[in-house]
Amino acid sequence: MNDRLRLYSYWRSSAAYRVRIGLNLKGLPYEIMPIHLLRDGGEQRTEAYRRINPQGLVPVLQHGNRQLGQSMAILEYLDETWPSRPLLPTTARSRQRARAIAQAVACDIHPLNNLRVLQYLEHEWNVPQPERDVWVRHWISEGFAAIEAMLNEHLSTGQFCEGETPTIADCCLIPQVYNARRFGVDIAQFPTIARIEQACLQLQAFDLARPEMQPDKPA
Repeated sequence: MNDRLRLYSYWRSSAAYRVRIGLNLKGLPYEIMPIHLLRDGGEQRTEAYRRINPQGLVPVLQHGNRQLGQSMAILEYLDETWPSRPLLPTTARSRQRARAIAQAVACDIHPLNNLRVLQYLEHEWNVPQPERDVWVRHWISEGFAAIEAMLNEHLSTGQFCEGETPTIADCCLIPQVYNARRFGVDIAQFPTIARIEQACLQLQAFDLARPEMQPDKPA
């Protein structure tokens, strides 16, 4: 199989951010294929991109001739295809916990403050920007309160969400912390999350995945 990897990404997409972290943790070289989610109504809505991903979402990981969608599925594909430097722990119980934390972000928090949801609130219901920002802060704060409780003083919580090495849970949590800061959520009220964020950002794999480091970030 041709192992060339291309990631269709938007610099500020938290779902694409997750996959960038996973690729970096695996030490896999990849090429960024920028998809601007705002320019000209959104490049993800074009017919050309819909042929790549019928959902019209980022990220998509192209591996050879295969085009793989959905960030969580992509992260598990990476683990199954390149098992060294695993993103999932070794025991079933630990894998369940890592997945639970990851899905608390990807399934419960992120969908409610996704760009297309905020655009629907704006264009269909005429919800002003300040009220949309309150909406985002509410759902992130509620979700983070639950994740903080999952992490705080749990025997499996180490330097990272699950143990002493980053997992799929950290791949999902750190981009959501970025979004939280962007919308003005006070991360200090979630001290375990804040501590794990600092541990992650000291690693090059996380640092290089940050939105500010992406080639399509506006000047």
